[in-house]
Amino acid sequence: MTLSKTEITDKIEVLHNGVIQVRVCTEVLDGSALISRTYNRYSLQPGDSLENESDKVKSIAQVIWTPEVISTYQASLSTQTV
Repeated sequence: MTLSKTEITDKIEVLHNGVIQVRVCTEVLDGSALISRTYNRYSLQPGDSLENESDKVKSIAQVIWTPEVISTYQASLSTQTV
């Protein structure tokens, strides 16, 4: 049989501060039999580049990341202490 690999953005979450969390599921199949499934997560902060993102993520970010959300997020970064 033939091995194939698919990547699916299967979960997109928006946090209260506008951060978008993305989960990508990678499946390896041998014909129709699932051999493995792994998950990767990453996050995008308001104002980040969306150049390499899926259309789903871009659509959500365009709605969520208003100028007000981006400026509020940027301001919150400057008030955080270590």
